[in-house]
Amino acid sequence: MNQPAPRYFALIPAAGVGARMAANGPKQYMAIGGKPMLRHTIDAFLSSALITHTFIVVSPDDGQIDGVVPDAGVTVLRCGGATRMESIQNGLRQMGELVGPQDWVLVHDAARPGLNAALIEKLITTIGGDAVGGLLALPVVDTVKRAGAAVSTVARDGLWLAQTPQMFRYRLLVDALAAATDASVITDDASAIEALGHSPKLVEGHPRNLKVTLPADIRIAEMYLAAP
Repeated sequence: MNQPAPRYFALIPAAGVGARMAANGPKQYMAIGGKPMLRHTIDAFLSSALITHTFIVVSPDDGQIDGVVPDAGVTVLRCGGATRMESIQNGLRQMGELVGPQDWVLVHDAARPGLNAALIEKLITTIGGDAVGGLLALPVVDTVKRAGAAVSTVARDGLWLAQTPQMFRYRLLVDALAAATDASVITDDASAIEALGHSPKLVEGHPRNLKVTLPADIRIAEMYLAAP
């Protein structure tokens, strides 16, 4: 019997407070290009015909999300945790009734508003039927220095900067995060997969998919969003 074709689900953890942004509230609700940052991220997934459904994880007491999400295509999960990893685990748990073990989950940072349908399609088509999955990333082009008692140069050959979405099968991602005993070393979803001995595929992304972390990043994101 033929197995059903896997589906693609987006999961956006959006329970953070954005402390480094020094804003009056969670940075995902800051206006960029005339609308909340999180709405740009949501719209990217809604613009892709490849995405079956989008889930957003927010804090239980989030009072702003209802004014940001559209009426269809998105489910808000009010189960955000103290850390990004905890929020993702809680979200995956609540998604479980709707998502099959071999369906793909694309975990994406709420603070990356420059994602678009073309990048989503590139990630999905490049990963294809890969046994593990993968993520958008950018090869390092600048010279890298390591600070310490003596400054040294790090060879950049083979170095990449991880972006999101990071795309893995639902069951593999759940198992990888559950096996992560030291949350401090799991800096992204791919690192949890790597800790199980797997090797995610790196798919070249785009600078427009930057993570808005500091106030100066807002203008850069707006420039990319304004571009055709």
